[in-house]
Amino acid sequence: MRDIPINYIPYSDWLKGVKERIRVARIKVAMAANNELLFFYWDLGKMMDELSATAQWGNNWIQDLSKDLRDEFPDMVGFSKTNLYNIKRLYQFYKGDEFFHQLGGKIPWRHHVEIFTKAQSLTEAHFYITETVENGWSRDALALQIKIQLFQRQGKSITNFKQSLPEPMSDLAQQALKDPYVFDFMTMTKPFHEKDIEHQLLVHITKFLLELGKGFAFIGQQFHLVVGETDYYLDLLFYHTKLKCYVVLELKNTKFVPEHAGKLNFYLSAIDSLVKEENDNPTIGILLCREKNRIETEFALRDINKPMGVSEFQLTEILPDELKSSLPSIEEIENEFRSLK
Repeated sequence: MRDIPINYIPYSDWLKGVKERIRVARIKVAMAANNELLFFYWDLGKMMDELSATAQWGNNWIQDLSKDLRDEFPDMVGFSKTNLYNIKRLYQFYKGDEFFHQLGGKIPWRHHVEIFTKAQSLTEAHFYITETVENGWSRDALALQIKIQLFQRQGKSITNFKQSLPEPMSDLAQQALKDPYVFDFMTMTKPFHEKDIEHQLLVHITKFLLELGKGFAFIGQQFHLVVGETDYYLDLLFYHTKLKCYVVLELKNTKFVPEHAGKLNFYLSAIDSLVKEENDNPTIGILLCREKNRIETEFALRDINKPMGVSEFQLTEILPDELKSSLPSIEEIENEFRSLK
């Protein structure tokens, strides 16, 4: 039997290492290629923008340019009339913007098209570029976040974080919350109860976590605590990996009332005493309700020393069958419209 050298490595392990190096190299090559492509588009967009102000070639010169470039470079994609318009719009949107040059090359061209054709400002575009880089969003995931207006909702929850958390954790916690939360991946028929909502959120846990945002790790539903020989059950418990703290999420399928904040404050005290470790930051509470009055909510949180925020949530509600059957069909509406005409 041959002696095995001390530094012997099985071929399968060596091959695994080679494959991993190739994967890393492919990502780097792809990123480098994307960066080159993006800034080639930037230069081309600049040339088109500068010439369009002075050129007297008629209204169809971009269409002519598209044909000429595709004839000259038949093996290259990206020279369609629509894409050339977008290349020009890219330059016009980000003209003079240093942020784009610093971070823009980290996301693909089609992601950029999704952003600069829909963002209302450079600030909004910067937000979606940053979030895409940090979260590794696909184009579809990015389009969804733009559709449900993540930029407008991020950091808008009513909280007491400024008074109850030290800097910079208070700012980080504020940005981790939204208002409203949009659970449009759920369709429910009235009447429904908080337990129904909880169940549906967990059925769609991946989409639920995406809506909550990066950093939320699910711990448990109806999390059991015993305080003074009495059993209590928290709706949902999470741990936030960036904030390094537990997060208690309570659902109220009603309008916010101040008593909700008192109950959540009790739960936060219990988690801090019974669950939180020494190295964890103070537990944060999120109360999700169907609606709230801003002034009333701010008053309710003002003198509570435990960090918490209040946000609304939205569901996609479907009509019950008995109501659907009583509504006119499309054909009936069209016939009625014809008779009126």
